[in-house]
Order: sequence, then structure tokens, then C-alpha cells
Amino acid sequence: MSWNDPLCKRCRCWLAVAGALVLGACAPMPEAPKSEVRREQLVYPSPPDAPRFVYERTLYGSADVAPERDESALKRMLVGDTERSEGLAKPYAVAVHRGRVFVSDSADRFVKVFDIPESRYFKIGDDEQGTLIKPLGIDVDAAGNLYVADATHRAVMVYNRDGKFLRKIGGPKMFERLSSVTVEPGGQRVMVVDIGGVSSDQHKVRVFDGVTGDHLFDIGKRGVGAGEFNLPRDAAIGRNGQIYVVDGGNFRVQVFDRVGKYLQSFGSVGKQLGNFARPKEIASDPEGNVYVVDSAFGNFQIFTADGDLLMYVGERSERDGPARYMLPSGIYVDEDGRIYVVDQWFRKVDVFRPYALPAEAGFLGVRRKPVASR
Repeated sequence: MSWNDPLCKRCRCWLAVAGALVLGACAPMPEAPKSEVRREQLVYPSPPDAPRFVYERTLYGSADVAPERDESALKRMLVGDTERSEGLAKPYAVAVHRGRVFVSDSADRFVKVFDIPESRYFKIGDDEQGTLIKPLGIDVDAAGNLYVADATHRAVMVYNRDGKFLRKIGGPKMFERLSSVTVEPGGQRVMVVDIGGVSSDQHKVRVFDGVTGDHLFDIGKRGVGAGEFNLPRDAAIGRNGQIYVVDGGNFRVQVFDRVGKYLQSFGSVGKQLGNFARPKEIASDPEGNVYVVDSAFGNFQIFTADGDLLMYVGERSERDGPARYMLPSGIYVDEDGRIYVVDQWFRKVDVFRPYALPAEAGFLGVRRKPVASR
């Protein structure tokens, strides 16, 4: 997949004339199929530019994946309950493994699970050992184990794919204000972002052994220089093992090698292409491209592994709709290249599919027959 052509002149001219907030969407991307764009779909970027992603669906609650059983429908009819779905109260982050979508809900104190292939919905974090209090950032390893950064526990809670509590990493003595967790695919190492605070110097990424929980080393310290952080928010692991950290208060993304050596940074505060205003979470795709969600712009931007802007998706809006956001916070890219975006205000997860990927392909394209109502 080649994303290396320069930004189109038409896009730059439009920005210069309009002076509009943020970001052009016509930067070159991989070539879309030569068939004509299906006009009934919402595609990004918009025509006449070649489509790269298509809006696929939105998850609001349990009814979006789990069929209602007959007894539930009868109960609603008898008691006059009109609520058919358990929704999201205050979603924060999202992670996905083989079509199973995990969403942390800091208000309801659970991780809510939307298993699309199995048409199943359930919750994680309500058992005695693995009780969650304020789940924020989450991630999964290649086996589907779930890692949850709990701000109140000040620890990372680890569960298997079905929600059985396995172990805890860290604790109150290790963190001041943890915000997110990132795990290597094999589960060898876990990176936890400590956002710190105005009166704190604990602005860093703490790296742990994923099995033993031993603290290995730290990346960064408070400051504005290379390799230093001001309110870091999230981290992601790139295709080559590089570590990308959202340095929120410095309005940039910093890049480190696997052992924490500073390599480079990209981004700055502003309203133009490649700038940041309130960057929150970050993700990478199988090709090594980097995705950064910005809650002030109401969108996510896509960069190459070296920080060159490719395009953006989304707009800030007071009305809900596909790719419309008021307070986006979380982002994830799954094994098939589908993008998942959390918006706290509209309490949803939007899903986008690569345009070249057929709707029936990948893990979300595999539909098992729902269990019959009894």
C-alpha cells in the first residue's frame, strides 16, 4: 500500500481560500477499486476524490449486536418498559479482537463487550476479584486478553477474552494518574501512560513485564524538550515495534524505539493540516500508518509511520450522525483495517471499513446464526 504521493494542490488551495478549521481530506491514499464509487454509501474522502474508507455501522448498545429474546420482549410489554437496549453511559476507549469489540465505560464502571460475529453482548469487571471502578484506556494482545487501565485502582487489570480476571499490574505506588495502557501483541511488555498533573512531575510512560508485572523502565519525564512530556495521553505500537506517544500538552506525537530511545516527533498546535488542538488517543494499522483522534477538531487524522499527513475523517457537530463528533476520545484499528471511533458525548462507537475490503470480508463479515429465542 503506497501513501507517499504529495498532498493534492486542490486541497491546499481550498484550505488557503477557506481558512477553515482543520484539515483536508483529499491527500493521496492507496488506490481504490476502479469500479465507480457507490453513491449510496458514505465514503471518505468525498467524491471526486478516490474513496479510501466507507462508513459501516454504529454501536450504541446491546441491541446492536444481541437479538432480543422472547421473554425479554414479554417482560417489556407487561411492565411497560420501552428500553430495548443497554446503552453506553460514558464510553472512553475501544479495543477489538476478531470481531469482539471491547468498550470501556467509566460511568457504568464496566468494559462492555459487543461480540458481532457471535451476536453476543456481555460486561467485564463486575466479579469480586476483578472489579473495575473507573476503567479508562484499554488494549488487547494477540490472544484476545484484555488490559484495562483503572484510574481509581491506579493499576492495570488483566482479563482473558471472556472476562475472567487474571492478574493486576502496578498499583497506587506506581502511578499518580494513569490514563491508558498498550500491550505488545505477544503480551511480553505492557506500557502504561501516567498523565501526571499540573503539580506533578510524573509525566511518563512506565513499561512492565506483561507476565510477571515487574517494572522494567520508564520513558520520558516532564518537560517540553525531545523525549519529554506534558500531559501524555496514550501510546501505540507501530509495525516495526516503534512506540508512538500522544504528548497532549505539547500538541505532538513523539516516537521512540523499543527500548525507549527518542527518534522523532510530529505535529504542533494549530488549525491546519497535521496540527493538533486536543489530541487524545492513538492507534496504528497493519500497514504501519498512525491514527490520532482529536476531541477539539472532532475528527481523526491519519499519518504515515514517519508523521506525514495522509487524510482525516470526521467533523465537529452538535448533531449525531456518521463521522460527526462532539467529544471523540478513543480509536482502534483491527486486524482487517477497520477503524473504531468512540464519542463520549453521543455515546457511540462508529465503525469504518477500508473501501477495498468487501462488506462480507474480515471478522465483522463473518456472521454466525443467532441463537434462537426460547
